[in-house]
Amino acid sequence: MNKKPQVLCKKLGLEFNNPQLFTLALTHRSVSSNNNERLEFLGDSILGFVIAQKLFEAFPGASEGVLSRLRASLVNQSSLADLARSLQLGDYLLLGAGELKSGGFRRDSILSDAMEAIMGALFVDQGIEASRRWIEYLFTDRLQSLSLDNWQKDPKTQLQELMQAKKLELPDYSLVAMSGLAHEQVFKVKCTIPLLPEPCIGVGISRKKAEQSAAELMLQLLNKSKQ
Repeated sequence: MNKKPQVLCKKLGLEFNNPQLFTLALTHRSVSSNNNERLEFLGDSILGFVIAQKLFEAFPGASEGVLSRLRASLVNQSSLADLARSLQLGDYLLLGAGELKSGGFRRDSILSDAMEAIMGALFVDQGIEASRRWIEYLFTDRLQSLSLDNWQKDPKTQLQELMQAKKLELPDYSLVAMSGLAHEQVFKVKCTIPLLPEPCIGVGISRKKAEQSAAELMLQLLNKSKQ
């Protein structure tokens, strides 16, 4: 943990005019009163706007209620935390001693807030178009996998139905690892299917959430293979 912020910045494909803004986006309130909460507030609004516009364009026949639920399925704490984990964001968070000891770098709320803070920092540094491009890039697979037919179904159900439709064996989920304290455990689950040679590894605060995460990653991989 506590890897250099500039390493993550490069990994994310970003370049800041003011690098201190990016460092601030990774700074939790347990470190200082000068933290990422204001940037998270800003990023939350920008993320909601960008995703709302993309859904508005992608589903012209959908009602306001359906669009709201579609947005909620993408822009929520669990989804953002999963995205943060896929980027190993927790390794770069700046946390106070107490949060480090209690495993704050694994907590959904801290990870999701940091993701939104980076979006807010990018807006402050470079404006709305830079933020829009990066958010659209991050959510490309998730947006492409949405449809009005399947958006209410969880990833495990979608993947299972896909295998059944192709008359193939159902997805196999196996526990790879468990870590953390008893009340803050993190689970890693491997999902394998007959259609692809490589498994997907999902991470979650329960085995069920880790399985859903692995299934979602597998669906995104299948969607990419069609392109």
